[in-house]
Amino acid sequence: MKKELDYYLKADYPFTVRPDLDDGGYIVEFPDLRYCVGTGDTTEDAIKDAVIAKAEWIKAAYEDNINIPDPGSAEEYNGRISLRIPKSLHRNIVESAKKEGVSANQFISHLISLGIGKRMKQS
Repeated sequence: MKKELDYYLKADYPFTVRPDLDDGGYIVEFPDLRYCVGTGDTTEDAIKDAVIAKAEWIKAAYEDNINIPDPGSAEEYNGRISLRIPKSLHRNIVESAKKEGVSANQFISHLISLGIGKRMKQS
């Protein structure tokens, strides 16, 4: 059953704030609301922009009868992990990623996928 628009507009959707490494400033993303982002020169500006983007995203999805997830629905597998590693390993990853022309996150994802692929072949 579809909930009222006001429910979604007032819902407390979790968000993340991260630096924009390409253009400077900050990016705010809502894991539950695919492609809904805000940007700004400061974290405060990015959050203000994200709040506006969230309302517009929800209104457009509601009008077009697109499924709007409840807050927190993306938490189980949100594509994020927190990992502590030695500083020397961190440096090696960043330097290797620069040589490849990719971000450290992309480089780590690639290495993990290679390892998982190799492991699956051995099974």
